[in-house]
This record gives sequence, structure tokens and C-alpha cells, in this order.
Amino acid sequence: MDFIMPNNLGRQYNLHAQEYEKRAIEVLRSGWYILGNEVKEFEKEWAAYIGTQHCVGVASGLDALWMSFRILGIGEGDEVIVCSNAYIACVMGISMNGATPVFVEPDEYDNLDADKIEAAITTKTKAILAVHLYGQACDMTKIMNIAQKHHLRVVEDCAQSHGNHWNGKTVGSFGDIGCFSFYPSKGCGAFGDAGCITTNSEEIADKFRVFRNYGSRVRYQNEVVGTNSRLDELQAGLLRVKLTHMDEFNAERVKIAQRYTNEISNPLIHLPKVRPNADSTWHQYVIHVPKYRDELAAYLKDNQIGTIIHYPIPPHLSEAYAYLGYKAGDFPIAEQYADEVLSLPMYNGMTEQEQTYVIEKINQFQHK
Repeated sequence: MDFIMPNNLGRQYNLHAQEYEKRAIEVLRSGWYILGNEVKEFEKEWAAYIGTQHCVGVASGLDALWMSFRILGIGEGDEVIVCSNAYIACVMGISMNGATPVFVEPDEYDNLDADKIEAAITTKTKAILAVHLYGQACDMTKIMNIAQKHHLRVVEDCAQSHGNHWNGKTVGSFGDIGCFSFYPSKGCGAFGDAGCITTNSEEIADKFRVFRNYGSRVRYQNEVVGTNSRLDELQAGLLRVKLTHMDEFNAERVKIAQRYTNEISNPLIHLPKVRPNADSTWHQYVIHVPKYRDELAAYLKDNQIGTIIHYPIPPHLSEAYAYLGYKAGDFPIAEQYADEVLSLPMYNGMTEQEQTYVIEKINQFQHK
């Protein structure tokens, strides 16, 4: 068996290579590479897919996050609630504006525990960042009710959740702003960095369009101090191709996840759960392995199976956020998860033989 990578981007490319190459050549030959027709059409198509009135393309998922809080007027002296086991980019989107991240522990579905949010709200709280981690949806009914009760803004980080749902409604369409990353490994991955925001507010969408382009809607007429964060034509064109296959990609990962769930039987492994009233696009298939995670990862590597830890260091314990003054033990659930989680191979184009091999090796694993 050849080495099975945690994510094999070449496989997904090969599924529709001719379509990608045809579109790339069309864009290259068009002579227009920044904020042209491909971006406009992708923004329309992505908004329709998510179920919002507006989409604005930007250069990356992190740009979508920090620009969201900037445009919502959240900064110095303000607090934003975020899950304590989130990827550090989520926290950076808050702190880059001078605001303070306030961590809330995750639930059994690896996402923000909505029942613990209200205890973290203070007079400084201005927003909740709902991170739909691993392709799993947060409980957006509870989150939106809490936000309405306390007059808070809601930003959704949908970087890992392209097309999954809460109560039949697509994530990224609940809050004031939905933030998406199209990093190549994402469900609808670009061929480089790319991102966007979704919103039902014409005012917010307009502010993004101006802010992403040096604060200008008319060349050399700068209304605000903006930034340079534009989704380019080539990436937009390639994303338009991928979007036509999104349901196919998601269905394939669901099928792989179902095999894992149905056939992995090792008692040392805790399998992921899907929240009732939600579905998952299985951006990652994340198991929990109390005590023996590192031993299992090494064993799988020895057997030609790659894995990834998402994520080994909780944000509050990272060097970047040492200034917040947290210490080990402050968020025990996030810290426990960091010691337990392991992402199994999950990608479009993964063969049944590869899936069978991964399942068999996991079931054969024994603690030494």
C-alpha cells in the first residue's frame, strides 16, 4: 500500500482536471485579472449556494474574519466570545482589531457550547464568533437567540463548513456575516489563497467592497483607510468550476465518513458525533483517543497512513496569546481535546481500498 496522505489534493483535481484547465486558460486569455466578471459571477453563485443576498470575495479566510470585526466597529475595549478549541486564525481575526477574545469551552460535538455562552457575557461583549469546526454546525438557534437577547453581533466562521446545515439552513446565512476560506484543503478549495464573506446586509456588503480595494469604489477616490484584499479572477474562475461539483464532493466525504463510523470498532477510539438537527460536510473526520493518541498516530504512520492533529495547542496556551495571562488548566476541555484529537485521512478521490486499509489498521491497533 502506498502512503495514504491525510489529504490528497491531487485526487480532487484529477476528478475534473479538464474543466479546471479550460477555465484557467479562458481567464488567462481574457486579459482581465482583478475584480472582473469571474469574481462578480462567483459572488452571485456563492451567495445563492449559501442562501444570502450578498457575497464579497476577499484574499483569504483570515482577511474575511479581521475585516468583519473592523467593519462591524468592534475593536479596542470590546470583547468577542469564541470557542476555546478553535483554530488560532479565528482568534487572530478578533485580536488584530484590538478586541479581546473571551474563550468558551467546546461541547461533545467539538464546537462552541452554546449553553456556556451567557456566563461569559460582560458589559464589554460585542459579538459571538461561531466557528463551525471540522464541518460540524454550531447550535445556531441558541446562539442567535442569545445574541438577540443581549444585542450582540454574530460572525460565523465557515472556513471548514462549505454547505452544511443547521435545521435545514446553510451555515453562513445565520449571523450578520459569514466568513469563508477557500484555502486549497477546504471543501471548495481554491488553487491558492482565497476567501469571501456572505451577508444579507447591503450596507455591510458595500462596506466590504470598498474596504477590500484600498477604501475606494472609484479609482483614486479613497473614502476610508482600507486594505488590499481582493479575490482574483483566476481563483474566482476555478472556484466557479468547483462550486458546480460541491454537492458531489460533500456527498463523497459523507460516504467515507459513514464507512469510518460504521466499521471502526476499536474500543480505544471515540468516534465523532453529529449534532441533532445538523449535518456534516466532514471537512475532517476527527476521532478522540484518550491517553494513546500519539501512540496511534505513530503506529498509523508506520503503516503508511498519515494523520493530522487539529489542533495540538489551544489558542489560550499559544505563545502569541501569552499576554492574555492564561495558564494550563484554565480551559480543561479544550486542553483535553488538544491531547486527544486525531484527523483521519479524508479527501475526495479516496479509494475504497484505501478506506478499508485505514479501517483495518485502526481496528488492529492495540496499546503497548
